[in-house]
Amino acid sequence: MKKLYTTLFLLSLVLSVSFAQTKTVIKENKPYFTSGGEWIFSTGTLQNNNNVLRFSPVINLQTLLNFDQSESFGWFTGVNIRNVGFIFDESPSIRKKVRNYNLGIPVGVKLGNLNDRFFFAGYELEIAMNYRERTFVDERRTERFSVWFSDRVNTLQHALFIGYTLPKGTSIKAKYYLTSFFNQGFTASDGNGGTFRPYAGLDANIFYVSLNFALFKKWELVALED
Repeated sequence: MKKLYTTLFLLSLVLSVSFAQTKTVIKENKPYFTSGGEWIFSTGTLQNNNNVLRFSPVINLQTLLNFDQSESFGWFTGVNIRNVGFIFDESPSIRKKVRNYNLGIPVGVKLGNLNDRFFFAGYELEIAMNYRERTFVDERRTERFSVWFSDRVNTLQHALFIGYTLPKGTSIKAKYYLTSFFNQGFTASDGNGGTFRPYAGLDANIFYVSLNFALFKKWELVALED
């Protein structure tokens, strides 16, 4: 599994650099697609728990459809796939690592010099597709499972984001999820014929800062010369 994550990380890095080096051409008032990667640093807003910063460089793919109304204003939408979660300690000896793979649909605006640096902000609706939870006791993993479209988390996640573009096609973004991560009403079997609510009282909202590559950088297909 570690080899797989290492391979995916290197692949993400290569793709990100490739996106950043793509030639671009600006065509005003014509819709265009952009695509890029995202490296996410996230945490949860749990009280009375030791929250640990989580780094997720893969797999985060973003494809946007841009509508530039002028050189200083535009808007965008698109489809994204995102690996988002957080790490927290239930007790001094028990650590939980949870995450979702989400399908996201953003709607946002761009303000500033769209040919160089500008601010962007908006709203994103995300659908939780795959939930994974890992439990570590005294730094040793004791449990791991993943579930498609699990009732353990809230399926629809609402989020707000704001960001700023940086040189060479990169940008930095901050994002806050308005929806609590866990479904606190979820019930599970206790193994003795009864049930319990494993996420009762875990009112956690995710906040993250990310580095984005080629998110708004336009593509140009270059024909091979004879």
